[in-house]
Amino acid sequence: MTDEKVKMIDINKAIEIMKEMYPDAMCALHYKTPVQLLVAVQLSAQCTDARVNLITPALFEKYPDAFAFAEADMGDLEEMIRSCGFYHAKSKNIIGCCKILADKYNGEVPSTMEELVALPGVGRKTANLVLGDVFGQPSYVVDTHCIRISNRMGLTEEEDPVKIERDLRRILPPEESGNFCHRIVLLGREYCPARKPKCEICPLNGICPKKL
Repeated sequence: MTDEKVKMIDINKAIEIMKEMYPDAMCALHYKTPVQLLVAVQLSAQCTDARVNLITPALFEKYPDAFAFAEADMGDLEEMIRSCGFYHAKSKNIIGCCKILADKYNGEVPSTMEELVALPGVGRKTANLVLGDVFGQPSYVVDTHCIRISNRMGLTEEEDPVKIERDLRRILPPEESGNFCHRIVLLGREYCPARKPKCEICPLNGICPKKL
């Protein structure tokens, strides 16, 4: 952000335009169960969704649920997820997380922010994604795309994810929040990357306050 204050985009118009652009907004990670989503999101830290999706079919076949992950051999799991990076920490967190799911929640994923962020390897971004995509709750997934584009749209002047989440909770209609965050990722990849945004051809050009 520059020192100049950016006027906030008309959020309702932005939501409608983005619905037309991306009618089927959804998480790019492939999963069939809440536990699989929780694991896939942990694997996606500092790794592309595409890379995670290459790994998870064999991973979920070997470890189909929280009970299987809880009993996984650390070395075997590390080898399967090695190409995702940070494989030691991720393996430790996934096994620790699934042990709690198995012991405390009968293998199920809990449905509150407080319970989710208490799990190893689960922060607010992951918890919000699970709450929105699994439980249909209002959700505010503040990733790098969201940080960048929310600032460009004038929805926030913050860089801290927790503060951005607070601002988005105040601005976004709760029922639109999860899909809006999914669409921001798609918008960021297609039109609004960090470098050389394509403002001149972006469908939001007429209402976006930040022309770069």
